[in-house]
Amino acid sequence: MLAGRFCKQEDRMNDKKVAAAKARAAALSPEERSAIARHAALARHGKPLPKAVAEGYLQVGDLVLPCAVLAEQTRHVRVLTQEGFLTAIGRAGKAKGGEGASVDGKPAFLRAKNLEPFITNDLLASTTPIEFIPYKGPGYQGRAFGYPAKLLPQVCWVFQDALLAGKLLPNQRHIGEAARNMLKALTDYAIDDLIDQATGFDDLRKMAAINRAIEKYVEPAALPWVKMFDIEFYRQTYRLNRWPFDPENSARPGVIGRWTNDIYDRMAPGITGALHSKVRRNAHGRPTQKLTQYLTPAEGKPRLRELLEGVKALMRVSSDWRDFQDKMDVAFPKFEQTLYLPFDNGLPRIGPR
Repeated sequence: MLAGRFCKQEDRMNDKKVAAAKARAAALSPEERSAIARHAALARHGKPLPKAVAEGYLQVGDLVLPCAVLAEQTRHVRVLTQEGFLTAIGRAGKAKGGEGASVDGKPAFLRAKNLEPFITNDLLASTTPIEFIPYKGPGYQGRAFGYPAKLLPQVCWVFQDALLAGKLLPNQRHIGEAARNMLKALTDYAIDDLIDQATGFDDLRKMAAINRAIEKYVEPAALPWVKMFDIEFYRQTYRLNRWPFDPENSARPGVIGRWTNDIYDRMAPGITGALHSKVRRNAHGRPTQKLTQYLTPAEGKPRLRELLEGVKALMRVSSDWRDFQDKMDVAFPKFEQTLYLPFDNGLPRIGPR
């Protein structure tokens, strides 16, 4: 009897799950349902597609070209979408059926016989469209096509060389002119860098680097406390500020806490904020733990020890706190800090003296 009751409850739960699944499916657009089916088919056949991690629009002259950055195993690939690529070289922006246009190993825009003398085998080998999953929107049946961004200048040179050789047909001249204008626009820039800026991938890459540094140096849980800012560090700090120093007195001016934070800022980007977010605090918001307790033993603590040895060496050869700060900004600059250039007569000044 009890088993029968459990069976009825399980049936009711299954009915609810089926109803919920049907409701979700009914809420999807036809494009979204097609995309889901496409992804499932690819998964069944073991053909995972690279996914776009950033998308945007690249403006080159008067053209606005869709572009993306793809995560492909251990690397990132910058692409112009097929539509953007064809637009850039003055051709119709749509391939039939949304598919990657290629016949006999050649894309449509390089199949003309008169272009063959200007096409290298290396170029031809790199013209297979890349099928990928868009970051936004369903694309065509859940995927899109693109060409490596570095291919664009190479294709432009094919048409440019053919134009200069007088080999373009009348119906190709507008492509030759578009290629010439594109090459002029790209003269001073690497197209991968332009796409990183256009898609915001520059910011994503920077944030990923900061997160890697934090994971490397900051421990999730507190470790046993070990004294790292030793008596020599405080002795030199007091000397450079002309303060009387008593090694037996552990009470120190509050500004020293800010100065020690300044040293953490020179270890790696984001470290100080990550450490402060970990430490416990009392009711007044003051830390009850040392920042050093959250440094990793393998990377964080050795890096701080190394940095502190250099800092103390600079302290010993400095005449006062300002002199020390100037030396430290040159030897151990904060991340993203603009450096002063050393001149024979001291540091440069801007504005009236």
